[in-house]
Amino acid sequence: MPKIGAAVAALLLATPALTEPVKLRNASVEKISFGALDGWTNDDLVAAYASFTNSCKAILQGTKAMRHGRPIYAGLFEVCLRASSSGKLDNEHARKFFESNFQPVKVTPFADPEGPFFTGYYETEFDGSRFPSDVYNVPIYAKPSNLVMPTNPKARPGRRLGRKKVVPYYSRNEIEDGILAGRGLEICWVKNPVDAFFAQIQGSSRVKLDTGETIRLNYDAHNGMNYVPVGKFLIQRGIVSKEEMSMDKIREFMEKNPEEGKELRRKNQSFVFFREVRLADHEEGIGAQGIPLSAGRSIAVDKNIHTYGTPVWIEGEFPIDSEKPETRFRHLLIAQDTGSAIIGPARADIYFGAGEEVGHAAGRMKQHGKFVMLVPRTVAIAGDVKEVPLPKIRPLEAPERPADEKSETATKTPDVVADAVDHLAVPLPKPRKPGT
Repeated sequence: MPKIGAAVAALLLATPALTEPVKLRNASVEKISFGALDGWTNDDLVAAYASFTNSCKAILQGTKAMRHGRPIYAGLFEVCLRASSSGKLDNEHARKFFESNFQPVKVTPFADPEGPFFTGYYETEFDGSRFPSDVYNVPIYAKPSNLVMPTNPKARPGRRLGRKKVVPYYSRNEIEDGILAGRGLEICWVKNPVDAFFAQIQGSSRVKLDTGETIRLNYDAHNGMNYVPVGKFLIQRGIVSKEEMSMDKIREFMEKNPEEGKELRRKNQSFVFFREVRLADHEEGIGAQGIPLSAGRSIAVDKNIHTYGTPVWIEGEFPIDSEKPETRFRHLLIAQDTGSAIIGPARADIYFGAGEEVGHAAGRMKQHGKFVMLVPRTVAIAGDVKEVPLPKIRPLEAPERPADEKSETATKTPDVVADAVDHLAVPLPKPRKPGT
């Protein structure tokens, strides 16, 4: 039976922890024990370990320069080296592997008083064609050559104008109105603009062509506009309640009301471009880490905060088996993807797989729960400092005067205030003589 060898254990003990902790922005952190994870010993950690070692394939390709200045990435690299020498593990040894190499750290975000927030996503499926027709007339676009992707994560994509100038890229309105038409960017055409819209939200799709072939599409880039969740407008109008809101409700409204649906789509000016990928039918879509995702074991996180390959323990009661949030969820997942709407230190999008059935469950997800990072034991981590607003400074009020002096003080308010300030002032120490 496979075990973690003595040499690996010695390497773990010999690796010093960093003196400077990694700061997790906009959140507080708390080290906890594995025993504090509800359901830890009951989870299928073989599946979690398989997903983690899948991430290791990408992590171990990283160079020393890539690890420099990135403590969590460097820590994961060392853990992945141990995993590569451990072989396949059963559930007991997978559990010991995680416990030996990682420290659970509970993350609580400052921005959301209800705590960590979870949604779900999936790979959509719909019909399409390589050629436009009266039936298939909604294009799915590849990334345009004039779309400039910035190297600075805080900068936005833009449109190259001339040699040096970069301006904001075309909006959803402009693209849907045909500004990119006829440039050879069309990968395929689909029947329904709602299908194309949901493919962009989910980031990957299986398109069943009219030739019988199935092609796979993956997120490649976006136009740089902010993502806006359109469901909130239906809630504001009283069409759908906050509790009932789901992707199914949004789709239902758009398909029943084509013109209003078009207007609703255009509330979200973000537009996604795809690339065609070669995958077998049984293979899952490719995440941002560049590896196939694992249904129920992969999550999308904020890439500006978290490192791909980081294990995350999630606890919550989610609407998976029914529309009510009653399904107990206690699982270890791996950060392997990202999304423009996934922002924050304790925000995750759970990957559910492909197809309409899992899509219903994924589309219902909008729950709070528990978010626990498993941080390599060689890495120190610290939370951020929550800024507490200082009380406003109240103006100094003049002391009350006897009634018979009111008329006089009315013309001498500045002097009264000055007297009050002088009375409250603390005398400065006398200057010291040289040599004393």
